[in-house]
Amino acid sequence: MNTKQNAANQELVIRATNGWLMLPLLVGLLLADIGLFIWSLTSLAHNHPNPNVALVIASSLCLPVWIVLLTGLYTLQPNEARVLLLFGKYKGTVRESGMHWGNPFYSNGSQSPGSAAGTRAAAKPGTAGAAPRRTQGRNKISLRARTLNGDRLKVNDKRGNPIEIGAVVVWRVEDTAQAMFDVDNYQNYITTQSESSLRHLASLYAYDDGEENEFTLRSNVEEVSQALRAELQERLSRAGVVVDEARLTHLAYAPEIAQAMLRRQQAEAVIAARQKIVHGAVSMVDMALKELAQKQVVQLDDERKAAMVSNLMVVLCGESEVHPVVNTGTLYN
Repeated sequence: MNTKQNAANQELVIRATNGWLMLPLLVGLLLADIGLFIWSLTSLAHNHPNPNVALVIASSLCLPVWIVLLTGLYTLQPNEARVLLLFGKYKGTVRESGMHWGNPFYSNGSQSPGSAAGTRAAAKPGTAGAAPRRTQGRNKISLRARTLNGDRLKVNDKRGNPIEIGAVVVWRVEDTAQAMFDVDNYQNYITTQSESSLRHLASLYAYDDGEENEFTLRSNVEEVSQALRAELQERLSRAGVVVDEARLTHLAYAPEIAQAMLRRQQAEAVIAARQKIVHGAVSMVDMALKELAQKQVVQLDDERKAAMVSNLMVVLCGESEVHPVVNTGTLYN
């Protein structure tokens, strides 16, 4: 079994010929050749004493040459690059914006890599490809930052609970040679790897209620997002892509367990509230007994202290309003 991998390509930035210099030169040569062709035909038609047939042939053969050379003109917008391929061989990448001229036989490409992926993504609402994209020819690649708003995925967290999770990824092409030659379709590659990374990340963390000092998806969104970005960068570096940002956009329990988990969260909230109420009530009762003893307001034996503690706890911990009974007799009647 051959496990050898192809070596990664590396971008070679080159400077193209200025198109504004080549345009008047080629147009001038074309017009001069047309004038020469017309003049030679006229002299030949009027039976000139020394007709130059070779000049007619040469000027007629040069006409398609100048027209073909004019097709080498192309423009690049800011943050746009063109990968130059000559008969299957990589010659370099032009990154400078403006009008340029290159070999007319450079491969133009019918569409930019990944445009088919953008077409398919356009059929899915909420995805990055939902907006219509302009088809780029001449092997042009956009260097602008782009956003991949992934679909909501149903996965299992670290504890096996089914959850729904979604993320948004901001990325851009850094190495055009890797994006063009090291992967078959870099946009499809990014979409697939983003989904795979998100599934893997969700399986590493619990949704909530983690152990002590354990990161969870709900409580540690920043840390989880940083881990997602690091994993995506490791996977997408092969395609010459840089991940600027990756953040979770959706996180929830799956519908089949959402109600059960809601009841559990409510029960946990009630228990936590009761613990706080009891802790506060015990502190207030202890303070009341100490204040009464220090200021010698009343002397209470153990039995009366127990009764007082019971009454205060009922008053402080009860959910409904307490209606006290006033004792109008003696202390012990």
